[in-house]
Amino acid sequence: MKKLLYVIASLAIVAGAYVWSFGVPSATLPGAESGGAMGQVQGGPPGAGGPPGGFPGRGATTVVLTALDMQPFEDTFRAIGTSEAIQSSTVTADVSGRIVMLNLAPNSRVTQGDILVQLDARSATLSLDTAQRELEQASSTVERYERLQQAGSQTVTDVTLSDARLAQSVAQAAVAQAELTLEDLTIRAPISGKIGLSDVNVGDLLIANTAITTIDNSSALLVEFELPERSVSFLAIGRKVALETPSLTGRIFEGEITSFDSRISDVSRSVTVQARVENPDETLWPGMTFTARLSNLSDPLLVVPTTAITWSRDGASIWFEDEGQAKSVPVTILHRRDENVWLDADLPEGTMVITEGAHKLRTGAAITDANAMQQRVQEPT
Repeated sequence: MKKLLYVIASLAIVAGAYVWSFGVPSATLPGAESGGAMGQVQGGPPGAGGPPGGFPGRGATTVVLTALDMQPFEDTFRAIGTSEAIQSSTVTADVSGRIVMLNLAPNSRVTQGDILVQLDARSATLSLDTAQRELEQASSTVERYERLQQAGSQTVTDVTLSDARLAQSVAQAAVAQAELTLEDLTIRAPISGKIGLSDVNVGDLLIANTAITTIDNSSALLVEFELPERSVSFLAIGRKVALETPSLTGRIFEGEITSFDSRISDVSRSVTVQARVENPDETLWPGMTFTARLSNLSDPLLVVPTTAITWSRDGASIWFEDEGQAKSVPVTILHRRDENVWLDADLPEGTMVITEGAHKLRTGAAITDANAMQQRVQEPT
C-alpha cells in the first residue's frame, strides 16, 4: 500500500511541475465545434495553446546573440631604459704636470677647443726654445755649405752637405716634438657641451691618463632598452617611440628608433634598441630612467567576446545563427585582451554570433535570441 502511495505522489509532483512550467494543454471538449464556452480548457499561461503574442519556438534553445564586429588590435610593448647624451667625453691628460690654471666650473658650457686645464709649461717652453735654436743653426750650416759648393769650393763634399741636411732634419723633428709636448700641457675641450663635476685643483700634480671631468652634449639623448623577441617584426629605423620619465611625471616625449641589435640575446630572449629623443632646451638629463612604449595598430580584425569561443579536440570555434539555426565554424585566435578576442574566421562582419548558451548546442538546433524575447515581453500588448 505504501508503494502505491509513493507512486501516486511522484506522479502528482511530476504533473504539477509540468503544469507549472508549460501550463495546462488545450483540449477540445464537447461543444467545442459549436464554439461553446467550454470548448477551451482555461487556466493555462498565455501562449500555452499558441495564440498570437505568445512565446515562439517552444523547444528552441535560448541563447544570446551579438553582431560580429571588426576592430584593429593595438599591440603595445613597454620597456625600461636609461638615457645617455648624444655625445659624451671624459677629459684626461696625455702627460703629467702641475696644474696652474683651471676652467672647470660645473654645469658651465664650453665649446670644442676651449682651454680647460693648463699645466706648468716652463720646462717644455725651454725645450722648444733650445730645439728651435738648434734648428736655426742646422739650417744656417746647410745654407753655407750649399753656397760654398755652388761657388766651386773643394772643401765641401757631397757627403758633408748630406750630413748637414740630415742634422737639419733631426733638428726639425726635435722642434716638432717640443711643440707637441708643449701643446699636450694645454688640455682643451674635445667636444662642445656641459661640464660635469671635477675634483682637481690648481697646484695638484696631474698624472697622465687621469680622468679630469666629463663633458656631455645633451641637445639630444639616446635611450637604450630591451624589447621581447616577438617585437622584432615591428622594429624599423625611424619608427616612433613614446618615452616617459618619472622625473617629469605626466609628460610624454617622442623619440624615434635609430638602431637595434642584429641578434636576439640567448639569455634574455630580447633585442637591444636605441631611440633618439631631441632635447634642445636640455630639459632631459643623461642617465634618466625612461619607460619606452612602442605601439603597432593592425588592420581591422574580427572581434568577439571571449564567451563566444568554444573548444573541442579540433580546436577553437564559434557558433552563429543561420535562419534560426545554430551552426559552428572553426577560428584562429590572433590576439586576446581583457574580455575580447581578435580572430581569423570565414564569416562576414555583422554575423550574429552566439556569445552565451553555445555549450549546449548541436549543429542545426533551433535557437531563440534571449534579447529579442526580452524586448517582445517589454512591448505593450
